[in-house]
Amino acid sequence: MHKPPRIAALAATCVLTGAVIYSAGAATAGQSTANSTHEPYNIGLLTQDIDTYYGTKPDADGVYQASPDSPYAKDLAHIDADARKWIDKAADKADHKGKNKAAVVFDIDDTLLLSLDYEKKNSYGYNSATWAAYVSKADRPAVFGSPELVRYAAKKGVEVFYNSGLSEAQRSAAVENLKKIGADVNLDAAHMFLKDAANPPSYLKDCATPGAWKCTTVQYKSGTRKHIEDLGYDIVANFGDQYSDLDGGHAERTFKLPNPTYFVG
Repeated sequence: MHKPPRIAALAATCVLTGAVIYSAGAATAGQSTANSTHEPYNIGLLTQDIDTYYGTKPDADGVYQASPDSPYAKDLAHIDADARKWIDKAADKADHKGKNKAAVVFDIDDTLLLSLDYEKKNSYGYNSATWAAYVSKADRPAVFGSPELVRYAAKKGVEVFYNSGLSEAQRSAAVENLKKIGADVNLDAAHMFLKDAANPPSYLKDCATPGAWKCTTVQYKSGTRKHIEDLGYDIVANFGDQYSDLDGGHAERTFKLPNPTYFVG
């Protein structure tokens, strides 16, 4: 993902169960703490809270993994159960509607592929070179439940799309990694939308021209969702770990996955 602007999260509690799901039009509280007049939360304590939330532990190869018994995993399980119920309703509705086909849209980074090892080893910072090298390994673990949810939507006859901040140069690594975790559904260019700053699509002409990418994350992602709608789909659910993955409309419902490690505006 092209991450800047990117800051470490300053309030891990904002992503716990009460705030991880919100519907289109709902308030996006917790997006910024930059204007606080109070002393910020101590970063040493914050990282301890993040480790506790994920149940962060290195495996035998020294790769930091989230625990399946962690609060993070439990929050994801609640979201997954709610999403499946919503997809069931959407699939039934689409069967009777007989017009546009139902679709779901997934972000990739920390929505499908977990970047906890990179975040932990880089003190929740970001460097474009190290991030690119990390992505190119195509070895990130799945966000708990994500490949199963992708396959569930497809099984229900709902079209699966991906809308990611990863670049075109990272397409092959993204496809390889998604196949590894079992999310091997619609991984072709017609369903996976990535950033192409050199040759942006015409539907983003208001903020991007060849060699001059000026789209914000919200403009890019909402513009891509509008394009999917223009292709004849009703986006019944949009999944992302950042509010910028979800803002801008063009989805019946949005599902915010927890991510206390960074913020993309």
